[in-house]
Amino acid sequence: MTRIAILCGTGMSSLADDFIKSAKHTVSFIRVSSEWGDVPLNLVTTNQGEFVFIDRHHSPDDSRTAPHEIEHRANVHAAASTNPDLIISINSVGSMNDELPPGNIGIAGDVLDLSIRPWSFHNDDTHFDRTSPFDEKAISIAFEALSTQDSAVIKNLIVAQCIGPQFETAAEIDALEKLGADVVGMTLGPEQRLVCETGIPHLALCCSSNWAAGREPGAPLAPIDHHSVDAMAATLKSKISLCLDSLINNY
Repeated sequence: MTRIAILCGTGMSSLADDFIKSAKHTVSFIRVSSEWGDVPLNLVTTNQGEFVFIDRHHSPDDSRTAPHEIEHRANVHAAASTNPDLIISINSVGSMNDELPPGNIGIAGDVLDLSIRPWSFHNDDTHFDRTSPFDEKAISIAFEALSTQDSAVIKNLIVAQCIGPQFETAAEIDALEKLGADVVGMTLGPEQRLVCETGIPHLALCCSSNWAAGREPGAPLAPIDHHSVDAMAATLKSKISLCLDSLINNY
């Protein structure tokens, strides 16, 4: 039986609830402890396989952990500890690619992470290859599943990592695009670095939730509002759910 662990955040925090509410599924609530902290997760068992849902912004109370304060080692360790066949990062991103307007989903092919904070499970001279950071089989399945729902699906996106919690400036977006980035987010960089250390195949689905700073057509000075970003990402849950169904059936 295939098991997929899912790290989700902006706009997708209730994704697990949608699966949990289904009468066809059984659910186990688990808390994984590690030296980096405790992580609550939901193990949802279906007839086709198992999903492990982790809200990357979880906190001990009802508040949301800001992106720059997330303990990614705890989250990825919790995901890996369930021995999944695949780990999926679902990320909200700002788009600088005209072919990926808000309201569409792309698939990451690489990461541009020049952030100042290093992430690793190791404190020694251990090195890990990141030449091909994402799993080609998972990319192929996800692309086919998303393409049946939407013609504006792009794979092999280059995702720039910024640490937040502020959105980027227009000048920063210009620089990132010149370096090759298609979209920008605040969480995929650390997750990709850590997942590669586990050796578990990784897939990243990028929910285009807003135009990056200075890129909104006809309104380059339009401000970016987090509530609008969250609301736009949430509209993509049904597409993501169908994609997850295809992955659990075909991976």
